[in-house]
Amino acid sequence: MAMEGSASRTVEQLDFDSRKVRPGSVFVAVRGTQADGHQFIEKAIGQGAATVVAEELPEQRRPEVTYIKVADSATALGQMANLFFGEPSKALKLVGVTGTNGKTTTVTLLHSLFTALGYKAGLLSTVRNLIGQEPLEATHTTPDAIAVNGLLREMADAGCDYAFMEVSSHAAHQRRIAGLHFAGAIFTNISHDHLDYHKTFKAYIDAKKMFFDILPKTAFALVNADDKRGGVMVQNTRARKYTYSLRSMASFKAKILDNSISGLHLEVDGREVFSRLIGEFNAYNLLAAYGAAVLLDQDEVETLTALSQLGAAEGRFDYVAGANGKRTGIVDYAHTPDALEKVLSTIHQLRAGNSRVITVVGCGGDRDKAKRPKMAKVACDYSDQVVLTSDNPRSEDPNAIIADMQAGVPPYASRKVLVITGRRDAIRTACRLAEADDIILVAGKGHEKYQEVNGVRHPFDDKAVLAEALAE
Repeated sequence: MAMEGSASRTVEQLDFDSRKVRPGSVFVAVRGTQADGHQFIEKAIGQGAATVVAEELPEQRRPEVTYIKVADSATALGQMANLFFGEPSKALKLVGVTGTNGKTTTVTLLHSLFTALGYKAGLLSTVRNLIGQEPLEATHTTPDAIAVNGLLREMADAGCDYAFMEVSSHAAHQRRIAGLHFAGAIFTNISHDHLDYHKTFKAYIDAKKMFFDILPKTAFALVNADDKRGGVMVQNTRARKYTYSLRSMASFKAKILDNSISGLHLEVDGREVFSRLIGEFNAYNLLAAYGAAVLLDQDEVETLTALSQLGAAEGRFDYVAGANGKRTGIVDYAHTPDALEKVLSTIHQLRAGNSRVITVVGCGGDRDKAKRPKMAKVACDYSDQVVLTSDNPRSEDPNAIIADMQAGVPPYASRKVLVITGRRDAIRTACRLAEADDIILVAGKGHEKYQEVNGVRHPFDDKAVLAEALAE
């Protein structure tokens, strides 16, 4: 690190967005995916920035401005935000959850679990942010470094003992979690996702692994032993290593005794427990939450008792019952081939007699195109009827996205595939096709309350549309 200018400055606020700079701000020039903050240094100074932190300093520098040159601006931003807000992650116990699937359910379970155990806890997830039970808007899987430290400061000031947060691969790669002090980290699983951003599967794995690489030796690292990359995650970590599993020896072990429409009957470390959550994937989520709680010094029996009372996160295997209990609707956030396969496999385990499975599914625009045909193939392999439709097309033509998906439809399945671009019409059609006892899965958007078309978010709620269609 090198510095030019006054070493004594009063910092009013931190900014990496030049549009938010005010007199007294420290402007940190971060290289982002859309823009390079180094291009806006002069603009930030013009708006009152007295200090500039950057990887490359401008050739012409003003004597009244302090310039600090760093090797990595994103890392510096995280570390500065941590200090600016008084190291809030040290004022409570912070646990992060990463993985392709299960992050939201696991952090939600942990927040609800510790609340039930009598603690005040914070939550940072894609569905919602909570300080205790007070909701705050959630906009990204992990907010930027300034926002996350600000939220953690609010949680600590409000008396939270714990905070549970999703940690995406983007957040780790972009150093949004730099400077945070984690008490523990959980790895759920990894499969094909976000290759539009990471380009290769190895880069995606490496981004997840970054999270475990920064853990202190006082933290725990709890990984899914049934995912072959669980061991990779902790190869270089300083944290204490633990595992959880349904299939092999592990620090925390569970066995599914029964998996039905009414819930899961499990044996966890030799104790039987019933949960209202459904499916093998939720057995993993429950076991991860249990293991983390025990590693946070909670009583095993009290933890299992509290877990048995908890429900799933919104938009995760969310039930919608049809009239007279006939025709069942399920809304799920599954937006990767692996997640869709898990949900459909669970539905097959639960369906009765000759009931059929009808799947409504699309893929998001401006995202990983390679998974589109795979999503369609999984839907065809596990469904009696498939309706391909629009998801969040963003800036892309929804019909072009659907065409990419159609490339994955096997020849044998073409007769059972319908294409209905309008998502509302697709859901309504699926419900009209359904007969008594059939199960309709609406996949991809889950908890989202909007559909993004041409950069504009229009109100849209899969669960509400499905409920309305089933009631007709």
